[in-house]
Amino acid sequence: MQNLKSKEALIKLFNNQQKNQFYVGNSTYKQRLKKLNALKKAIEKTYRTKIQEALYADFKKPFTETDLTEIYPIISEIKHVKFHLKSWMNKQRVATPIALLGASSYVKYEPKGVCLIISPWNFPINLTFSPLISAIAAGNTVIIKPSELTPNTSHLMKEIVEELFDEQEIALIEGEIETSQELLKLPFNHIFFTGSPSVGKIVMKAAAKNLSSITLELGGKSPTIVDKTANIKTAAKKIIWGKFINNGQTCIAPDYILIHQTVKSELLKELKKQISNFYSNNPAASSSYCRIVNEKHFNRLKDHILKAKQSEASIELGGNFNKDENYIEPTIISNLPINSDLLQEEIFGPILPIISFQNLNEAINYINSKEKPLALYIYTKSNKTANFIIHNTRAGGTCINHNIIHYSNHNLPFGGSNNSGIGKSHGFYGFQEFSNKRAILKQHTKGSIEFLFPPYSKLKQKLINFTIKWL
Repeated sequence: MQNLKSKEALIKLFNNQQKNQFYVGNSTYKQRLKKLNALKKAIEKTYRTKIQEALYADFKKPFTETDLTEIYPIISEIKHVKFHLKSWMNKQRVATPIALLGASSYVKYEPKGVCLIISPWNFPINLTFSPLISAIAAGNTVIIKPSELTPNTSHLMKEIVEELFDEQEIALIEGEIETSQELLKLPFNHIFFTGSPSVGKIVMKAAAKNLSSITLELGGKSPTIVDKTANIKTAAKKIIWGKFINNGQTCIAPDYILIHQTVKSELLKELKKQISNFYSNNPAASSSYCRIVNEKHFNRLKDHILKAKQSEASIELGGNFNKDENYIEPTIISNLPINSDLLQEEIFGPILPIISFQNLNEAINYINSKEKPLALYIYTKSNKTANFIIHNTRAGGTCINHNIIHYSNHNLPFGGSNNSGIGKSHGFYGFQEFSNKRAILKQHTKGSIEFLFPPYSKLKQKLINFTIKWL
């Protein structure tokens, strides 16, 4: 493919996909299946080792973790879509009211058209190809703009896309922020963006100029509530896994813990033990612990730790770092000032604040004082407590007695609410997101409504009155 960073080249690519959208949109189930199978083979077999190597080169992501969080989600998503796609593409029959006697109705899921996917750096394979699967299933043409912060992986994804697809159907454009800005000027039918709320607002503003529909997968501070009935050892094990996988650079990672004060000491003890079990007493030497993606994000996290130390917060574990490797030690902090940055901003790194509470309403009020999170996690043995929290908070998704794994269930919608996102993805919800639900009504015989056409009369008024009251 030619260098597509120039404005003129981007417009040309967009126009070519726009001209080709009906050909792609009218593709059959088998044709779409062929594309999905090709992508599955590429990710699972042909490029698997290269994907592992690229992610390790970008931020030392362990090969096993790449398999678990990048390869597996894509393969399982494709399998799910393949199993259901034929039924999703069929007409969805709906009832027709008796007032429209002689007609039948159905919904047709038609492609939106030319779509833009802007994907992030933290799970570049997963969060690029997952929405692409939905876009292919729905029959769209697609331009992909991956993050420039993981250049090795972005370049490899470009190689994969160019090998598998014609650029008039699917194309991947590398480039800096200026490339994204130029793409956002184009009148895409749909834009799927994954990233921070601050950039999501920019994307939404740009989309509004063309009335493009959008899906925004954003983030926020995802709380974890641990009550006094919880199995503390199990909770600690799951929280540490969910928090420190991908070095904490996960949009649905537990951002902070709200712990009942009576079990705070016990939880801290188990959290420390689990970090040692997972990453040894020297995480810097662990082959299971990756790194911060770049110097900018390293400095941001380092400053958080230094400010916490200056504020006399309690560094329960960790707090060390190495700028030469963009290494931040797994860090647990308690007794933070309520206005500290760590309690105001999404952390997106391996720092875990602990806040204690005396009664459940304190925890709920604290959560509700902030923007709606992308995820909320609850550890308790009490169904009553879990239901009370769910009924009195709002979040994109929730796990009870676990964290982050709701992402892996393709039967569940994934996405946020307001500041943490707009729209849903995965499975049928992703297919819907890239589709227009087109309402179609077909008249088979003369309909009763025709008896009510002008000119109006007393008899027709009586029929209208009857219809209003009874039909």
